[in-house]
Amino acid sequence: MKRLLALLLGGLGLRALLRRHRPASLGPSPADDLRAKLDETRVEEPVPAPEPEPEPEPVPEAGERRADVHARARAAMDELKD
Repeated sequence: MKRLLALLLGGLGLRALLRRHRPASLGPSPADDLRAKLDETRVEEPVPAPEPEPEPEPVPEAGERRADVHARARAAMDELKD
């Protein structure tokens, strides 16, 4: 019984000690103050307008491309023959 009473009184004493030594509220955080100052000093930079993309060159049709490839191949073969 004495142990139970000693444990109970020790717990109450510890609780009172912790309450007494609890740090007081400091108010607003210093970090919050700094963030507020930073927000005030920031200047929004204008966003540059995106440049328009250049128009792609028209793609020749398959028959035109095939004819061009054949013409270049004939020219390369003629160069090799000479």
